[in-house]
Amino acid sequence: MRIPCPHCGARDVQEFTYLGDAGLQRPDGLAATEAAMFDYVYLRDNLRGLHEELWYHGAGCHAWLAVRRHTLTHAIESAVPAKSRWTGAAA
Repeated sequence: MRIPCPHCGARDVQEFTYLGDAGLQRPDGLAATEAAMFDYVYLRDNLRGLHEELWYHGAGCHAWLAVRRHTLTHAIESAVPAKSRWTGAAA
């Protein structure tokens, strides 16, 4: 699989580290219940289809990317700097 890094171009997946689901919302630390923190840390859905994930380009530009990937075909629809995903700013 090759990931199209917005800074370095298409690179082999071995240059990246997978973090996980980009859509998880961390519960508020002080107000969160133990069950909510357990769910956040340990429980994941195993989705079929398009999924947005966080990847770190450790052997390249050291940027965090939000990659939209199909989990069956591994086809990548988009890869953007993770920072721009949350702020809406350009990289």
